Amino acid sequence: MGISRDSRHKHRSTGGRRNIHQKKRKFEMGRPSALCKLGAKRVRPVRCRGGNMKYRGLRVDSGNFAWGSENCAKKVRLLDVVYNSTSNELVRTKTLTKNTIVQIDAQPFKQWYLKKYGVDLSKKGKRAGGKKEEVAEEVEEKK
Repeated sequence: MGISRDSRHKHRSTGGRRNIHQKKRKFEMGRPSALCKLGAKRVRPVRCRGGNMKYRGLRVDSGNFAWGSENCAKKVRLLDVVYNSTSNELVRTKTLTKNTIVQIDAQPFKQWYLKKYGVDLSKKGKRAGGKKEEVAEEVEEKK
């Protein structure tokens, strides 16, 4: 049969049935979903209407991610699929879809933050402890 993107199989807006009076057409053709997985990069070209090419991602190991509040986007490595609201099977098989929650390697963002603000995000615990001690000393001096 094949995947078709026609609307002849649907009911009319009044609820009545439509008579199917023509066969499926090439321009109504659809294709199965790619179900892109996490792994070494594998991309396949697909010929489309007008001789144009689409590139179907079958496996991906990196992507462009944005840190919205800092207005920064970097190409980073994907580490793992953490959550998918559609199905736990997509998490188990590490399938990438829209709205999938993934774990990434944040090193490019940390380096950017260090260069822009001069703050090392990987040493968060040590820095916070030092500030608390300084504040406590200032409070004692005021008394």
